Amino acid sequence: MEITASLVKELRERTGAGMMECKKALVENGGNIDASAEWLRKSGLAKADKKADRVAAEGIIVAAQDGGKAVLVEVNSETDFVAKDSNFLDFTKAVAAVALSSGAADIDALKAAKLPSGESVEESRAAVIAKVGEKVDVRRIVRLESTNNVAAYVHGGRIGVLVELAGGNEELARGLAMHVAAMNPPHNKAADVPAEFVAKEKEIELAKMSDKEKAKPADILEKIISGKIAKIVNEVTLYGQPYVLDTNQSVEQVLKAAGAEVIGFQRLAVGEGIEKVVEDYAAEVMKQAGLA
Repeated sequence: MEITASLVKELRERTGAGMMECKKALVENGGNIDASAEWLRKSGLAKADKKADRVAAEGIIVAAQDGGKAVLVEVNSETDFVAKDSNFLDFTKAVAAVALSSGAADIDALKAAKLPSGESVEESRAAVIAKVGEKVDVRRIVRLESTNNVAAYVHGGRIGVLVELAGGNEELARGLAMHVAAMNPPHNKAADVPAEFVAKEKEIELAKMSDKEKAKPADILEKIISGKIAKIVNEVTLYGQPYVLDTNQSVEQVLKAAGAEVIGFQRLAVGEGIEKVVEDYAAEVMKQAGLA
């Protein structure tokens, strides 16, 4: 059977695969569109398997929200270039939408969830790998469901935050989500800071003091140390930090004025915790050429 340009075009529109791959699929399957589409799908799975061990530390954080329900999903690629590719971006939007609608609470459940196309997220991921030529990984999901105010905020596709706020309003919840994205507080309130951390900081502050300072009366010394620790605790808690939208007030002061309380927050940043491989291509070429 003759493989015409119109046949190749039809297969491309149906699968999104490259022109040469579509032509090869049609040749391999005698021009049968259905068989060729299945062949491309299997080819994509094979490519996905080959790329499984490669490092994907770039990518995007995507969010989806419907009232008090919200999710963040991290989808990784190997390069920032692919993270901006339309095939990749369309996939991430679809994943965020199904993450919200399916109620998936972990990655395994999300990968098994069905997209509107009828494919699972995992099947669609393999197809995207075939299109972009890189490893793509649906790495993490966090979700929040509450009757309180909920904010989902993504900054530049790189950092995503969910905030649950009792009292206040949606505008304040969003402002706090922006604060968490910018300042990355490890803890919410002073009571959430581990006792071990406080004890260690006390030990460090005491070691930094001069003999003259240490010779002060015990109650005075304790006040000095307590003041230093209070400052450190403020730095590592959301409540203690200056509010990014009004640095003349702490977050705690803003919340008190609004009669509100942050119940909790979650923050994801692209690639955090992944050991990136830095490749020096010039050096590799020089080495192979025997010049290094």
